[in-house]
Amino acid sequence: MNNSPYFLKPASVQSVMLRVLAALIPGIAVYVWFFGAAILVQIGLASAAALVAEAIMLKLRGKPLALFLTDGSALVTAWLIALTFPSIAPWWLTVLGTLIAIVVAKHLYGGLGQNPFNPAMVAFALMIVAYPQLMSQWPAVGATEFATQLDAIFGFRHLDAMAMATPLDALRTALHTAEAKATVAGVLGENAAVGNIGGKGWEWIGAGYLLGGVWLVQQRIITWHMPVAFLATLFAVAGLFSLIDNAQFAGPLFHVFTGGAMLGAFFIVTDPVSGATTPKGKLIFAAGVALLTWVIRTFGAYPDGIAFAVLLMNIAVPLIDMYTQPAVFGHKNGEHS
Repeated sequence: MNNSPYFLKPASVQSVMLRVLAALIPGIAVYVWFFGAAILVQIGLASAAALVAEAIMLKLRGKPLALFLTDGSALVTAWLIALTFPSIAPWWLTVLGTLIAIVVAKHLYGGLGQNPFNPAMVAFALMIVAYPQLMSQWPAVGATEFATQLDAIFGFRHLDAMAMATPLDALRTALHTAEAKATVAGVLGENAAVGNIGGKGWEWIGAGYLLGGVWLVQQRIITWHMPVAFLATLFAVAGLFSLIDNAQFAGPLFHVFTGGAMLGAFFIVTDPVSGATTPKGKLIFAAGVALLTWVIRTFGAYPDGIAFAVLLMNIAVPLIDMYTQPAVFGHKNGEHS
C-alpha cells in the first residue's frame, strides 16, 4: 500500500503482554548472571500465585477463565513483583504481595483495565511498610550458590554471608546517620555494592531493561513519552543538585542506573491502565514520578521511592488527563470556533 491512510491491526492484550514479558528477559538474564538463579524461583512463585488468584477471582466474578488467564496480564504483574522484591526474600512474602496485587489492587477495582493504581507497586509499597527488614535484604554480588539461596527463600534466614544493602540503601543510611559528615564520593567509594556507575551488577541489569524497553518502543507497545520524560527529569534534577553540592547529592548517572529506575521507566511508569493517557499527560505523569522518586530517595525513609511516587501520581491521573485533553475538532476551549 503506497498511499495513505494506513490502517494498523490492533494488537491483542495477549500479544502486548507477551512482548512485555519478552522485553524483561535481557534484564532477568543479567540478574541471574550477577546474583544467581534465585530470581527465577521468585518469578515462578509470583507467577503461580498470580494465576491461582486470577482464576479464583474470575470464577467468583463469573468471568471466562480461559480468556483472561491466557491474556498474560497477571504474569506481567507477577514478574514485576518478583523483580522489585529481593530475590532472596522468603517465599511467603512474594506470594502474599502477589495475592494483594491481583485480588485487591486489580480485581476489587473491577479487573483488567479498571484498576486506578499499579498493582505491582501496591504490593511493593505495602510489603516494604509491613516488612521493611525483609524487603531490604538483597543478595550480594558473587553469592550465587543456588542451594544457599533456596535455603534463604524456603528455609532458615541465615543471610549474613550472602545479603548486603543496595547502593541506594547504603548511600541513604550513611548520609542520614553518620556521626561525622559523610560525602557521596566517600560513601560510594568505600561501599562494596557500588560499581562503575550505579552499583555492581545493578547498572548492567538496568542496561538490560533499557535494551528491552527500547525494543518495546520500536514495537510500538509503548510510546517514548513516559520513558524519556522519566529518565530526563530524574537526570536533570539529580544533575542540578549534584552541581549545587556534589558532596551530599549523588550524580545523575548514579540515579538513572541504580535501583529500579530503568525498570520503572519502561515497564512500570508506562502501565496503560493506571497512568495518564494523553501525550501531554504522559509527559507530566512520568516527570512527576521522577521528581517524587528523587525526593524520596534523597530525603525520605526508603532507599528507592519509585513505588510510592507511582502511586501518588496515580491519584493525580484523572486531573492530569482532564486538563491535557486535546481540543475537539471544531471547538476551542470548550466553545465552537
